[in-house]
Amino acid sequence: MDFSVKPVLTGERTVLRPFTADDAEAMWEIIGDPEVVRWTFEPSTGLTLDLLRTHYGARTARADRLDLAVTDPATGELLGEVVLHDVDRNARSCTFRTLLGPRGRGRGIGTEATRLIVGHGFEQLGLHRIELEVYGHNARARRVYEKVGFVVEGVRREAVLRDGVWADDVVMAVLEQEWAVHRGRPGADAAVPGTVVTYGSTAR
Repeated sequence: MDFSVKPVLTGERTVLRPFTADDAEAMWEIIGDPEVVRWTFEPSTGLTLDLLRTHYGARTARADRLDLAVTDPATGELLGEVVLHDVDRNARSCTFRTLLGPRGRGRGIGTEATRLIVGHGFEQLGLHRIELEVYGHNARARRVYEKVGFVVEGVRREAVLRDGVWADDVVMAVLEQEWAVHRGRPGADAAVPGTVVTYGSTAR
């Protein structure tokens, strides 16, 4: 499993590419979006634009994770991120997470971006299992993950307090043998005409 190679993954609705320090300002805006804060994390008083520049500038050097920018293929605009992290090489497993800003939502981009990076994880990196956690009341995200083939494995009841309300953490995962059958489209043909995935240069 070679996570040091940072690919460019191209679909119909989005292009996933490696991050650079220049992406920090756009990600600063996205991370501060109220919808992103609601479903991902509480804003940190220690987070600064300079820290984000360091964070995203160093992503391409990390051999233990894969962070890719979700972009609009027509304009190149940065819309969010998809990440494979917490790698267990012995178990050939990792954790997936994603976030999209307002201009990336409601367009099918999240589904395609998830399908692209998860497919890369199984088909190019040799992973056996990819898992995630999602708030139980985040119905939109759960629908996306289910469309791509993630299966609910369990619920950590009232695991986190958000806005004064206890929320469940739902654990979902997809396995390599499941992906080999549906390739991110359970209940449909894996080969859907018009969908093109290319692996481009990582040079920036």
